[in-house]
Amino acid sequence: MKIDLLGSAEDMLPLNPVTVLLSIVICILLAAIFYNKKENVHPNYPPGPKPLPIIGNILNLNVQKPHLSFQELAKKYGPVFSIKIGVEKMVVLCGYDTVKEAFVKEEFLDRPMTPAFMDLTGGYGIAFLNGNNWKTMRQFTVSTLRDFGMGKRSLEEKINEESNCLVQMFKCYKGEPFDNTMAIHAAVANNIVSILLGRRFDYDDPKLQRTIRTVNNCIRILGSPMVLLYNAFPSVMRWIPGSHHSIRKNISELHSFIQEIFMKQRDQLDINDQRNLIDCFRVKQKQEKPNPERYFHDKNLISLVRDLFVAGMETTASTLRWSLLLMMKYPEIQKNVQKEIEEVIGLAEPQMAHRKRMPYTDAVIHEIQRFINIFPNGVPRSTTQDLILKDFFIPKGTYIIPSLTSVLREAKYFKKPDEFYPQHFLDADGNFVKNEAFMPFSAGKRNCVGANLAKMELFLYFTKLLQNFTFKVPPGVKLDLNAAVGFVAAPHKHEICAIFRNNEQHGDF
Repeated sequence: MKIDLLGSAEDMLPLNPVTVLLSIVICILLAAIFYNKKENVHPNYPPGPKPLPIIGNILNLNVQKPHLSFQELAKKYGPVFSIKIGVEKMVVLCGYDTVKEAFVKEEFLDRPMTPAFMDLTGGYGIAFLNGNNWKTMRQFTVSTLRDFGMGKRSLEEKINEESNCLVQMFKCYKGEPFDNTMAIHAAVANNIVSILLGRRFDYDDPKLQRTIRTVNNCIRILGSPMVLLYNAFPSVMRWIPGSHHSIRKNISELHSFIQEIFMKQRDQLDINDQRNLIDCFRVKQKQEKPNPERYFHDKNLISLVRDLFVAGMETTASTLRWSLLLMMKYPEIQKNVQKEIEEVIGLAEPQMAHRKRMPYTDAVIHEIQRFINIFPNGVPRSTTQDLILKDFFIPKGTYIIPSLTSVLREAKYFKKPDEFYPQHFLDADGNFVKNEAFMPFSAGKRNCVGANLAKMELFLYFTKLLQNFTFKVPPGVKLDLNAAVGFVAAPHKHEICAIFRNNEQHGDF
């Protein structure tokens, strides 16, 4: 049995181990009053460890990093197995073949409506919606992002402008150690703000900095043991103090920021001059006929902006922070990337057109995404109806955990799954090769709507930063490649040294 309830101070979670243990004891005592029922299990239901009364399989899991436990359970029970957290039955999918087969099916399109997700979304937005509301919001988002430059040169130019601002910020430290968290998050946030609002923020803007801290805190809390217990025993955990109660407070702060910053242009709408995504939403709002199933209302707008802002900023910014951390860890790989940049781009502005001529850099970026495994447990799904998967019966409404760890670190598809190895995406001649098991943006109709934007940002920022700097470990520091606790696998708090590679950089090779 594995139980890991002690968190790192760097995770910045108000997590007291005594409180957590007390919560479990109280859950066991009180939940018995509400949930002491016998269950009928289908004979072909996926196998799994025997759950204990009331608490289910909590003691079988590393509650801070469940994906590690899923890896071990899959070895015993196979790629489709079941667990129970409290009263919630869940099915875990492991391995590329299984996850891909499930994700292309219509029956796996829904999201589970857990207490934490409901506190987070209020039932609006795009990330955790289901049904016609989700379909309408997703269709609008995809088409509007495309209209405002997703994958086009206009957006590429904006990202390059922002990357230049980031370079100037890094230069200010003159090679001395600094924490890059706020600067990188602010730079990526500005790309999202540009699409949503048509403007940018200064990196030291207090409102932007506070919002970034709010988002980071919320992401950490969503992946904490207290939220796992909250989802398992909502009736009990509502009365127990802990970090799970701060989700609503964080979301309320974020919504206040959105209303203050993004909704000011309400009275400036010109139907013939739609400047950004919010303008487009307002036009749809005016065009939508009054009916019981209206979708283009203010609650959906605020929540849609929230989802795009949070998802678009957090994952890309964390990936970029990981990329610099890994370059410091593997200086020879960093030199190889800089050599290719030197040969293909020189001192010119990086462009997406350069990527095809830079197979090594492209492979390194792909390997960064594979290795860091930004969503180790995937984003959960829920089945829309009864179905059969790999000969197992999975009933309607089952909470599905797609283990992306098992996909991105599957030895069948990656020669050295637990190592940072760019050759996973290179052939013997050094040409870039795709790997079908590379799916950090998920798959199917629920894949990331901002995947193309993220790919563009990762290439342009990464290339620009390594074109201008050599990243080194601060003196006396030992790098930590373990991810912090959270819904997103962000790196622990750390400092970097960015050594500017001025005009003499040509002599580095």
